[in-house]
Amino acid sequence: MKPFVLITDSGSDLSTAMAEEYGITVVYLGAELEGEPVDTKSLDGLKAFYDGMRAAKATKTFAANAEQFAAIFEKAASEGNDILYLGFSSALSGTYAASLIAKDMVLEKYPDVRIECFDTKGASLGQGLVVYYAAMMKQDGAEIDSILAFLTDFAPKMCHRFTVDDLVYLKRGGRVSSTTALVGTLLSIKPILHVSDEGKLISLRKARGRKAAVQGLFEDMKALAVNPHEHTVFISHADCMDDAKALADMIEKEFSPQKIVIGDIGPVVGAHSGPGTLALFFYASAR
Repeated sequence: MKPFVLITDSGSDLSTAMAEEYGITVVYLGAELEGEPVDTKSLDGLKAFYDGMRAAKATKTFAANAEQFAAIFEKAASEGNDILYLGFSSALSGTYAASLIAKDMVLEKYPDVRIECFDTKGASLGQGLVVYYAAMMKQDGAEIDSILAFLTDFAPKMCHRFTVDDLVYLKRGGRVSSTTALVGTLLSIKPILHVSDEGKLISLRKARGRKAAVQGLFEDMKALAVNPHEHTVFISHADCMDDAKALADMIEKEFSPQKIVIGDIGPVVGAHSGPGTLALFFYASAR
């Protein structure tokens, strides 16, 4: 069996420690705060990043480009590896498209190397959880074909549920109108959103107040999760650890899943959803 390298991008919000533990190579997207580059490889400065957003500092994000991918793909190929890349939703970023361009570039030089690019149609630790399962399979000796067959069924059932604390950030990204953001702020409306089958952000419903929104994420898991005691659950948050822990406690008490992992929402995703975003990812009957 030819060895292969498992690659994802920082849209997955996997921590550096987890990527290193499971041998996952990460391609980093870019971010700026008030025109200054943000270190997306480290989560140490996240609080300062979110405090900057709270202070109305402007943010900007950048997809990974084909040259970045080509450099990583070529290194893996030159060392005799095939490549499996699991990417950020193509409906949310141009990163996956860049990987396809890089694939063609590298295959011109290494025609015998197998390069597979898989669109997870996920984001944050929803994408990360798909990558995590693939990494576990790889550690157990699974080949690329087996992993792709599993992900083709598994990824569309990776349920994403999240809420934001302030609608102004979704307004800046064109996700809601100015009127909706204003009224929502005045009435303490907290939307509950998900990532659709197509990998797009979709608003599902509204909750009145933060506590109700967090409870709503939990209720969605109760309604949709499949055999949660057999699976791993990921929770990501944008500088709201207390809410993440409260949600994890509810899930542990109700389901006792194999593992619950709480992680940070990095600046690439957080720039669009804002501080106070709380997200829940679990295996479900459907997204």
